[in-house]
Amino acid sequence: MEVRQNVLYVLTQGSYLRRDHQTIQVEVEGRVRLGVPIHHLQAVALFGNVMVTPGAMQCCTEAGVSLTFHTESGRLLARVDGPVSGNVLLRREQFRKADQPSQVVKLSRMIVAGKLQNSRNSILRAGRDNAAADDHAELSKAAEEIASLLRRLESVENIDQIRGIEGAAARVYFGVFGAMVRHQRDSFRPQGRSRRPPLDRMNAMLSFIYALLLADCVGALTSAGLDCNVGYLHSDRPGKPSLALDLMEEFRPLLADRLALTLVNRRQIQPNDFEVREGGAVEIKENARRAVVSAWQERKQEEIVHPLLGQSTTVGLLMHLQGKILARTIRGDIESYVPYTPK
Repeated sequence: MEVRQNVLYVLTQGSYLRRDHQTIQVEVEGRVRLGVPIHHLQAVALFGNVMVTPGAMQCCTEAGVSLTFHTESGRLLARVDGPVSGNVLLRREQFRKADQPSQVVKLSRMIVAGKLQNSRNSILRAGRDNAAADDHAELSKAAEEIASLLRRLESVENIDQIRGIEGAAARVYFGVFGAMVRHQRDSFRPQGRSRRPPLDRMNAMLSFIYALLLADCVGALTSAGLDCNVGYLHSDRPGKPSLALDLMEEFRPLLADRLALTLVNRRQIQPNDFEVREGGAVEIKENARRAVVSAWQERKQEEIVHPLLGQSTTVGLLMHLQGKILARTIRGDIESYVPYTPK
């Protein structure tokens, strides 16, 4: 179990959450291993075979503490909240804009622009940190290609073109991802992006971190009063948190990918922290998941200055701030959504 920045992560298989007055207790094999007052929590994230009593669930929902259920490897399965907050007029406007092609293009263009800009900045940063001439040349070329795609993005006319540019940029980005791995490269060089299941160690770790990021984005949009299931860049599908997937795009290279690279390059994650299943699927072991969760929460506590708002905040609050900016854009309070793109 890990409690970091008001989030309780339960990764131990066979754990049991129960309520003791206004405290959430975690039992493992009949013993209370942890007790946290409910007013200290913002969210509870459960991974794999973890059970929750109705009393514990009621305690969380009454206190406004969300419960998220994940597979053991991190994929978000469900989220339990109390009564929905926010203005119904905001959600109705969100739905109306999702049915207007011009609005879908306008919002999706900015979402993809944020992702591409942050991807390019990550590549340039890796190029500055990498002394190998071959790697530097490969990374510089990729940065130029993404810059070209960014320029093309300005003149697109429909959502299919935007998705095409996003896909092309992703292929360029993951094509040079291995060049950003400075240490343990033989074990952590990815062969493109693979998922469901991930087929190498880096992709297994990325999928796990993306799941943590997605859960935070769902929570941020819910707090902003938006419906996380109705998006713009990502198409609608039952059970798919499309708007949360939209919001997380700008944060993938900036937070998730950079964290994975840091853990590998600092050798905080080792090749033996993964297990290869029959058929080639690669899974991250429980001890490594704990290390990733700890690093993720430490990263979220770092203080930064938001470039648009000009105010000090923490990395962990960025998704909430961007969710509010997105809500203001949908309401029409501001002209265009501005993604988070630090220099």
